[in-house]
Amino acid sequence: MTSKKIIGKMADSIDPSLFDFAEYDESKSELTGYSNYSFWRSTVQVFMKNKVAVALLILMLCVVVFTILQPYLPNQKSPTQIYINPQTNLQYRNVQPNDEFRFGTNSIGQDLWARIWSGTRTSLFIGVAVGLFEALVGITIGALWGYVRKLDAIITEIYNVWDNIPSTVVLIILTYIMKPGIYTIIFAMCMTGWLEMARFVRNLIIIIRDREYNLASRCLGTPINRIITKNLLPYLVSVIMLRMALAIPAAIGNEVFLSYIGMGLPLDIPSLGNLINEGRALMMDPNQRYQLFFPAAVISVVTISFYVIGNVFADSADPRNHV
Repeated sequence: MTSKKIIGKMADSIDPSLFDFAEYDESKSELTGYSNYSFWRSTVQVFMKNKVAVALLILMLCVVVFTILQPYLPNQKSPTQIYINPQTNLQYRNVQPNDEFRFGTNSIGQDLWARIWSGTRTSLFIGVAVGLFEALVGITIGALWGYVRKLDAIITEIYNVWDNIPSTVVLIILTYIMKPGIYTIIFAMCMTGWLEMARFVRNLIIIIRDREYNLASRCLGTPINRIITKNLLPYLVSVIMLRMALAIPAAIGNEVFLSYIGMGLPLDIPSLGNLINEGRALMMDPNQRYQLFFPAAVISVVTISFYVIGNVFADSADPRNHV
């Protein structure tokens, strides 16, 4: 048998379908390098492993929801009304906790249960408002301060001047010259609170601004705002969230301090600072210490919860912990 016949016989026995073009799906061309990694999903998974932080988060959510809904629940008393004993026509002064007054009454006959939850709403509102303002202004100024070299000297001088003025003095002066109220307290705290956030963000951005991927972005003509939002700030999520979580209890603490020295909110506006200041005057009387204990317990739970949640979330948001 000649070689041509052998080759022809072999060719006839080969399946022609083996030489058909393979189908190509462009949407699946990069599946070999695909990863289903999600930053936020991994952050939540790591956070959920810490049972203490999860429990405190649930507790804080319950406290926030309850403080919002409390005025609309049945059988709730007014936080500003003075209650009179119908039998004696006298005020319910310094009544210890009982079935009618769950947390007792204060020295003029107001219900402490209603005043504490109203004060918690006020203090949380102040803390969240100040925390959001500090984050927004501090991150914006800090990012520009750290990345735009032309602004570094100008903002540094502004920071040095403003930071050398004690924040306590600024708080006292602003609350003294302005009309007392919630928004006065918020404004005074916002004037000094953004400094630490801005300096913190600036220092971190200086560390990473000249890395190769940022230099490549600048060479490609990427706008500054896109470099900051896409290349720089995502690396700072953990520390920014930590600073925000700590700013809220710090603002509440400042409100308590201003009320303690008599320059906080008016007495007709319940707040945790006012309540602690009122209870402080009675703490030497064993029968009246409940007026200090209840607001102090609430503010302790709030501050400790925010501190623990913020630290755990910051650790959870660190990509090095995403295994």
